[in-house]
Amino acid sequence: MATIMQKIKDIEDEMARTQKNKATAHHLGLLKAKLAKLRREILTPTSKGGGGAGEGFDVTKSGDSRVRLVGFPSVGKSTLLNKLTGTFSEVASYEFTTLTCIPGVITYRGAKIQLLDLPGIIEGAKDGKGRGRQVISTARTCNCILIVLDAIKPITHKRLIEKELEGFGIRLNKEPPNLSFRRKDKGGINPTSTINNTNLDIDTVKAICGEYRIHNADINLRYDATADDLIDVIEGSRVYMPCIYVVNKIDQITLEELEILDKLPHYCPISAHLEWNLDGLLEKIWEYLNLTRIYTKPKGMNPDYDDPVILSSKKMTVEDFCIIIHKDMLKQYKYALVWGSSAKHKPQRVGKVSSIELLNVRLSFISTVCQYLY
Repeated sequence: MATIMQKIKDIEDEMARTQKNKATAHHLGLLKAKLAKLRREILTPTSKGGGGAGEGFDVTKSGDSRVRLVGFPSVGKSTLLNKLTGTFSEVASYEFTTLTCIPGVITYRGAKIQLLDLPGIIEGAKDGKGRGRQVISTARTCNCILIVLDAIKPITHKRLIEKELEGFGIRLNKEPPNLSFRRKDKGGINPTSTINNTNLDIDTVKAICGEYRIHNADINLRYDATADDLIDVIEGSRVYMPCIYVVNKIDQITLEELEILDKLPHYCPISAHLEWNLDGLLEKIWEYLNLTRIYTKPKGMNPDYDDPVILSSKKMTVEDFCIIIHKDMLKQYKYALVWGSSAKHKPQRVGKVSSIELLNVRLSFISTVCQYLY
């Protein structure tokens, strides 16, 4: 491990010394590929003995979605969990009060959102310091991350935490790279682009692929991709998820500073102790999770608005809804009838792969036929 850490430090030092221009793009791309491979070895060690990795922090997933609190010690994560969920998590004036995972559940707009409070991370967590591997790895299983920052020094903490999460393969508020990568048996490296790419040339692409011992592949760039984007696609283990920067303790800053923070993207200023703007935070969590509520309607009865079925934005088909109700429902499924502004004609017959795009969907079941009213 020490040897790998020394190699990582040497590469980072060389990257810091190298000027960024077109002439050095090839060299920097090769260094980034080597750095990504070394970090992967740290995150997935292959030691043969010497005991296990120790007790993990992960807990059983429950509810419709999962949100995780990330931050340095003593920024108010436990207080925020207590206020939002009513779950007790010890709060004190000293650091590392929380030593294990404390789960809680937020009930908001009919959805049950699991909120996890874990021990504070420290600088170097991505390299395993302070049980950072167990702490950060839990974030990969979540649907959204709340980075809790101290209002006194939000930018400093923000950059450090982003660096730790980036080193662990977590990409915040980003979409997966819009490029295709397909290995083949022969033909060499064949990069194609639909636009004029200013960041990647053929030599850089071949150098990165060569570092991964890939000598035959088709690569199609659909936008001005960078070397980091190509490395992420080749690695294939990156996680892309929404993130909200929760600036806590705003009662300790001036109104002018608060107005500046409020204009920054993905920020939500709060005071957990005084319960300021917690409703605004819940609204933002709902927006970033992008959940859809679907209300069931038995035939001849009014819709049941008390217990909606919750679907995520990534699973928005009639088939996904049937699986949530019961997996045997698909065996009896024939078609669904749709009424409303989204229907081309009333009713419109749809299949299992049809997308449910509108909120507040009402459903009526008639034996093996599902009727959707929205």
